[in-house]
Amino acid sequence: MATATAPASVRRVRELAAGPTAESRGLSREIVCLIGGAVAAVALWVVAALNYTGTLSIQLRPGEGAGTNPMLDFLVLGLLCLIAPYGFAMSEKQRRIGKIEDRLPDFLRDVAEAGRFGMTLSDAIVVASTGRYGLLTDEIKKMASQLEWGVPVATALRLFEERVPTPLVQRVVSIVTRANEAGGSVADVLSMVAHDTREAQLSEQSRRISMLTYVTVIYIAFFVFIVTVYIMAAIFLPQMIVAGEGVSSSNLGSVGGVSIQFAYVPILFLAFLVAVIVHAVGDGIMAGVLYNGRLAEGLQHATIMLSVGWLMMRFFVPILHT
Repeated sequence: MATATAPASVRRVRELAAGPTAESRGLSREIVCLIGGAVAAVALWVVAALNYTGTLSIQLRPGEGAGTNPMLDFLVLGLLCLIAPYGFAMSEKQRRIGKIEDRLPDFLRDVAEAGRFGMTLSDAIVVASTGRYGLLTDEIKKMASQLEWGVPVATALRLFEERVPTPLVQRVVSIVTRANEAGGSVADVLSMVAHDTREAQLSEQSRRISMLTYVTVIYIAFFVFIVTVYIMAAIFLPQMIVAGEGVSSSNLGSVGGVSIQFAYVPILFLAFLVAVIVHAVGDGIMAGVLYNGRLAEGLQHATIMLSVGWLMMRFFVPILHT
């Protein structure tokens, strides 16, 4: 009752201090992509199972006939629906957070400079919010607006940490909050935090540059593997079928007991296809984890490798008829 009869300014301060509720936030775009992709993947996997049992006969490559290959097509499409939307959405979110973090040391230095003129931390943040910090500008303006409405600086920093939940931002907010509570020269603390943050970013960039070499090696190795499998499937296996048919139609099979079991050639092609799928997913995840230590980046690389490998094996390799 007291909240309902409170002045509008007081209610506004309480709303800003409380931050967005779970109902107002809703599901993030990444979770929506994951749920939508999972639903589409399950639907495609059901079609794959019905194709395998013979209930359906949906072929993405006409003229091939029903069998295990059409089933694998829908399994791969379902896997792509599961990993691609979530992987690209999470990668985009991480790139956005990375751009925000890149300008964080500049903002901390500006706040420190304002604090050296005798301003409180709250006033220094409001003054520094007039600067331009790329994607970080909107988050700073939200924090400055909260402070102008009377929200405590510790609460405004906590809400900023919730909007940008990265280890770097959490560490900076924790140090600044405790320094402000302890009193003394917050400007000196901010300057040191800005310097340490920039050093951490430079160290991370150096690590990524060194890991980029390994990611390149993984891509090269995968495409060499793809080319090798393509040559085997497109040239070697058809020649095995031709040679087997020639031997079986000649007198060699009945006289000398020579035979070539070319009927097992489609099984060899199936093994090649499964190997490509497994390598694409495994190598892609490894590349992403090596580059920035995040699975989402790996799902993005896995999507690229899996798409290229599957398309080449299913639509560029000639259909094998035995």
